[in-house]
Amino acid sequence: MSIVGDALNSHCAAVKQLEALQPSILAVADYLIDCLQGGGKVLLMGNGGSAADAQHIAAELVGRYRLERKAFPAIAITTDPSIITAVGNDFGAARIFARQIEALAKEDDCVIGISTSGNSANVIEAIVAAREIGCRTFALLGNDGGKLKNMVDIPIVIDAKDTPRIQECHILIGHIICDLVERGMTEDAG
Repeated sequence: MSIVGDALNSHCAAVKQLEALQPSILAVADYLIDCLQGGGKVLLMGNGGSAADAQHIAAELVGRYRLERKAFPAIAITTDPSIITAVGNDFGAARIFARQIEALAKEDDCVIGISTSGNSANVIEAIVAAREIGCRTFALLGNDGGKLKNMVDIPIVIDAKDTPRIQECHILIGHIICDLVERGMTEDAG
C-alpha cells in the first residue's frame, strides 16, 4: 500500500467512529447555543496543531461558517504571544491558559480544550480554572481521552493513537459544531 493509500484508509477509519459520537457533538452544540443566547462567549485552547484548530474554530464563530449572520463571541486564547510568554515566564508554561481563563471567563461561558493526548498540563489547568468559575467545559481529545476525559462536562474522544488522524477528526467535529451553532442561532433569531 502506498503512503497516500495508507493515509486515506486510516483517515476513513478514524472518521467512521464519529457516527457513534453524534450525541456528544449535538450536546456540545446545544450548550454553545444556550451560552451564546445568554450573552456568554466561547473560549478555546490547545497546543501546536490543536492551537491552530482552536483558532480555526474561533474564526468560524466570529466570522461565519456558511451563513450571513451576526458575529458570535469566541476567543482562541492561544493567539497572544505577549500574554503567553509573560505568563509562561512568570508563572510557568502550565499556567498560560489558566491565567487567561481567570481573566476572561465568566460563569456560564463555554471553554473548549483540545488535546490529542488528553494530558496537556496547560489545558488541564485551564479546565480546572474554568470549572471553578462555573463555566461549561468540553474537550476534543484523542487516544483514551487521558486525564481530561473525566474533567470536562462533555469529552469527545477520538479513539486513535495517530496524531494526524486525531487532528483531522477534531477539525471535522469543529466544523460540524460551527454548522449546528450557526443554524441554531440563525433559526432562533429568525
